[in-house]
Amino acid sequence: MASGIMEVVLVNAKGDGIDPYVVLKYRGQERKSRVIRGAGRNPVWNEKFKFRAEYPGGDDKYKLILSVMDKDTFTSDDFLGQATIYLKDLLALGVENGSAELPPSKYKLVASDQRYCGEIQVGVTFTPKVQEEAYEEEEFGGWKESEY
Repeated sequence: MASGIMEVVLVNAKGDGIDPYVVLKYRGQERKSRVIRGAGRNPVWNEKFKFRAEYPGGDDKYKLILSVMDKDTFTSDDFLGQATIYLKDLLALGVENGSAELPPSKYKLVASDQRYCGEIQVGVTFTPKVQEEAYEEEEFGGWKESEY
């Protein structure tokens, strides 16, 4: 099993929202973008987030879920839409080639009633950690303690 770092670049979005932010979830890990106050329909984040990733993992849940929310001050935040990016092929390619990248692309946002409600632009890079070879302990020459 190879493990490494998956870097997600959150670029921008288009859709409804007054004070949007994004919650990014990947296999039990969660990150949150900053709130873009007054951005309305075209927020721009240009933020990077890092996640630990393993391939192959114990299950087939290689998906990044992006939930776009609207920050509210006096009530609970509103859900605006969600996009899911499947990453199994990206992780497999990264393990095989030493790294892999999905350049920033647009993904459709789907509202809770399953209607299209905008888009979000995201890029993803996976770089596996280089496994250091385990060396057996070797004895090297050196001073020995004398009995004198």
